Amino acid sequence: MAIGATAISVAVMIVAASFMNGFQEVVQQKMFGFWGHIRIQHSVEVHKGLTEEEAFIDSDSTLQLIRRLPDVISVEKYATKSAILKNKTSIESSLLKGVDSTFSFDRIHAFLVDGQWPSFSDSSYGRELVISTKTAQRIEAQTGDSLLVFFFREDGSRSARKLKIAGLFKTGIEEYDRNFTFCDIRLIQRMNNWTKDQIGAYEVHLKNPEKADAIARQLYEELPQSLYARSIREIYPNIFDWLSLQHQIKQLLIIILTLIAAVNLITSILILIMERTVMTGILKALGARNATIQMIFVFHTALIAASGIVIGTALGILLCWIQAETGFIQLNEDAYFISTAAVRIIPEQIVLIDLVTWVVCTLTLLLPSLVIRNINPTKAIRFK
Repeated sequence: MAIGATAISVAVMIVAASFMNGFQEVVQQKMFGFWGHIRIQHSVEVHKGLTEEEAFIDSDSTLQLIRRLPDVISVEKYATKSAILKNKTSIESSLLKGVDSTFSFDRIHAFLVDGQWPSFSDSSYGRELVISTKTAQRIEAQTGDSLLVFFFREDGSRSARKLKIAGLFKTGIEEYDRNFTFCDIRLIQRMNNWTKDQIGAYEVHLKNPEKADAIARQLYEELPQSLYARSIREIYPNIFDWLSLQHQIKQLLIIILTLIAAVNLITSILILIMERTVMTGILKALGARNATIQMIFVFHTALIAASGIVIGTALGILLCWIQAETGFIQLNEDAYFISTAAVRIIPEQIVLIDLVTWVVCTLTLLLPSLVIRNINPTKAIRFK
């Protein structure tokens, strides 16, 4: 029973840690893939919010300043503009994210569920859109359909363009799927009466996402005063705070399960001591010291703990592998941003779980073994 209880505790720790690792990784990949790790745009003092950016000049010197940082993988430019999508009698508001031909769709290719990403014309702006599946359902449209897209300017005037749906995407993040549409950045420039070298923002992709806040602060100090750099963690703190909370829950769960395993082993050693009371009395009568007898019981129970840890590790890894191969555990995508529980096994983490569990359990076993000191050899042998 002690081996089984320890094995279950270790297996649950490994499964919980691997599932939370996978969940955090997938959600962060969606966030970073869609927006990069750092956003650089016009200073927030004159910024219109997170919808439409204030235009600034796409400067080679600014790009070189950003790209010279060793952690920067790529810098891509974009602009956004609010629009109304109309299909027959259905309409839906959306924020068009305009990108150019250098934009890497490989990072978000997994989001594409139908069709293809928008193509870019050499002579004029592309006339293709990629909308979300949620938007497509609301306006009853599908890949290949043509939409009438209305743009509104600050002076109250409006323009309309007939654009074709090239594909459909789905991130699983409600805010993105409900609000965003991909298009050619030259369309945004045309509708805003911008020049071809004016853009709305840069999105910066890094090798190590953990350095995003530090690099954003560094860029803020080095960029021209008219530009402002912020990490995506700063722009969307609610999602990253939620992911941080998941990490804290993971740590709490591991601590609780380690204590449960230790309590089970404490119960096991107490039972062993009671069952071997006569043996303990005989060993004492033969001159064995208390410390020697204690070590015998601790060593035996430590072997039980080690057996449970090995079995639990194998069971936990097996369950994670089954989930990775079959995806039998499904999630509510609207609530968790992913439809299938993701798994990420970190070998170092599993070794740490096993090692900490074994050390904690072994050290904890020293306390109940003190009961041996109170066993009187004369009474123990007479008890037989």
